[in-house]
Amino acid sequence: MNRYVVDASVAVKWYLPEIHDADARRLLTGGGDLLVPDLIFSEVGNILWKRVRSGQILETEAQTVLQSLGALSLSVAPSWPLVLPALAIACQTQRTVYDCLYLALAVRESAVMVTADEKFHNALQATPLVSHILWVEDI
Repeated sequence: MNRYVVDASVAVKWYLPEIHDADARRLLTGGGDLLVPDLIFSEVGNILWKRVRSGQILETEAQTVLQSLGALSLSVAPSWPLVLPALAIACQTQRTVYDCLYLALAVRESAVMVTADEKFHNALQATPLVSHILWVEDI
């Protein structure tokens, strides 16, 4: 069975119309294990807050999305044990610790991180970590 670490850029596409949203939703029906660090809820919440602030969605819609995300069968990993490896990856790749938490989880769990963050995905292409990252369209 496939194991995927899903970042916030993908998870938000499960609920909001965006480019690659159909690709992202395939993860929900593909039968694989979905793993996330606990940080995902804060990150998705922040994305939703920005959408509310810009008038793209209502606050009630944002609340519904967060409740729906919390109700999914996700394997949620605590962030604390991932922070030191994420920091090492961040220093190696010049990417944020936040983003590298997802990648550290993928490495620890011998999984693949799925992202719709093009800059992050592209930054890892010339690194030994490339085998742990997958572009959302390639699911």
